Amino acid sequence: MDTKLTLSLDKKTIEQAKKYAKKKNTSLSKLIENYLAKVTTVEKETTMISPLVKSLSGVIKLSKGEDPKKAYSDYLADKYKN
Repeated sequence: MDTKLTLSLDKKTIEQAKKYAKKKNTSLSKLIENYLAKVTTVEKETTMISPLVKSLSGVIKLSKGEDPKKAYSDYLADKYKN
């Protein structure tokens, strides 16, 4: 069931949104409805990790409470010793 909603927005923003909706072949109401549906949907906490990032993970093993920046600095210093 559709329900009316009144919004107060900046005139320039409304005009830009109308142009955008027209380019996308949709109504401004549908555009706003889709946006609100998207931002109010609970998303899973999973993030896609690229193969490159996967290959880099686990390079450094940290002890509990160890400073990651210092550990990485020490790792690089050891790796590139002359």
